[in-house]
Amino acid sequence: MVSEILDHRYEVQQVLGKKSGRRSLLARDKVTGELVVVKLLTFNSDFEWDDLKLFEREAETLKSLSHAAIPRYLDYFEVNSPNIKGFALVQSYIPAQTLEQYLQTGRTFTEADIKQVAIAVLEILTYLHGLHPPVIHRDLKPSNILLGERSGNSVGQVYLVDFGSVQTVLAAEGGTRTVVGTYGYMPPEQFGARTVPASDLYSLGATLIYLSTGTHPADLPQKDFRIQFEQVTNLSRHFQKWLQLMTEPNLERRPSSAIAALQALNESQLNSPLAIPLAINVVQPVGSKLQLTKNSDYLEILIPPVGFKLEMLFTGFFTVFWNAFVLFWTVGALSGPPFPLNLPFALFSLPFWGVGWFMIGSLLMGLFGNIRLGLDNEEIALQYQLWIFKSYRPQPSPRNSITKLMYIPKHMTLDSDGDKTTVAAQLEIWAGVRKYRLNVNFGSIQSEAELEWLAHELSDWLGMEITQ
Repeated sequence: MVSEILDHRYEVQQVLGKKSGRRSLLARDKVTGELVVVKLLTFNSDFEWDDLKLFEREAETLKSLSHAAIPRYLDYFEVNSPNIKGFALVQSYIPAQTLEQYLQTGRTFTEADIKQVAIAVLEILTYLHGLHPPVIHRDLKPSNILLGERSGNSVGQVYLVDFGSVQTVLAAEGGTRTVVGTYGYMPPEQFGARTVPASDLYSLGATLIYLSTGTHPADLPQKDFRIQFEQVTNLSRHFQKWLQLMTEPNLERRPSSAIAALQALNESQLNSPLAIPLAINVVQPVGSKLQLTKNSDYLEILIPPVGFKLEMLFTGFFTVFWNAFVLFWTVGALSGPPFPLNLPFALFSLPFWGVGWFMIGSLLMGLFGNIRLGLDNEEIALQYQLWIFKSYRPQPSPRNSITKLMYIPKHMTLDSDGDKTTVAAQLEIWAGVRKYRLNVNFGSIQSEAELEWLAHELSDWLGMEITQ
């Protein structure tokens, strides 16, 4: 094949790549003298018409693109020689190696390098997805990203190539969807031939994970369709969280656009004044009665009863007095006027009975009741248990609805009369419209140090920053 001249113009110099029915060739244009890349689609026993559709779509797409980091369309023609029958697409040659080639030769990438690659590719995707209609690459992976020579602090010029799997929105709406892509870099929705701009973001995230670990995403462990890469990297917590966001299997929780992903990356590099840094040495305070059970699948915080305290004597006496008075009132109302005239007087006591039973329940919970905050891969629940009786306040929520972990230190506030009131430290988990709240003096939580410890344990398990 070397030295063969295609279309009386392109002299083949080297075979760059070869797979069934396709070849990539380095050739010299005899008219301009420049090196070019010729992609061949040949008719063979494995040829399918979908291959030709994708090939023609790649040519049409490249013809419409104009970006310094994307190869330029140069020519398209039919090949009908004794050795080859098919079609050829000619594009500009970029003298650079792929990320895959760099990794195979032992090159390593720092977090700063990976972020530079991320920003460069996101800027290319911003251009592609911003076209009308948007252009979705669908096969973004290390072997389709070229990297020029390193220069100073720059990782090198980044290029995106191989638009052989490209999809436009119009093509998808026209019913020509084809499942394409590379396993390990394809988001879940792509297996169902449903592809959106955010699908390219997943592929980019998986590519960056490969750069940071040196292991193909398909070879890393998965849990609930999430790539488990955190234990084999030395990336900062902020950047890990961003990669988790990019490779979120749930399309609705992934950034919807390259611009949104860029904004999230920039925000992840800032130390927001509202963010509490993850302390490494936050441990359970000495003397704490709280019990924490945690593994990769489940986290449970057991808050045992606070036990007897002297102030409970007053609460107990008041509770007995209150309920005795309400009982006296109710008996008097029922034994007074004849039925049904006595009914309104008896019903009037119901709210007071409610308050009385609440005081009894609170007193018994303080003495004998347990509180459990449990999280697993399905839901979050805050359970109150007194002997065999159980209740949930608020009701359990899906795990994937958790949006915020907030710690509020002890502070002062003004009441309606303008007087200062002390508010105890609080820890809140926001899940949709529900808030699961723990605070000092909640069960046996007796100090802010305990609450801070719980906050960091939850932050670590959820992979979520603590905010104020």
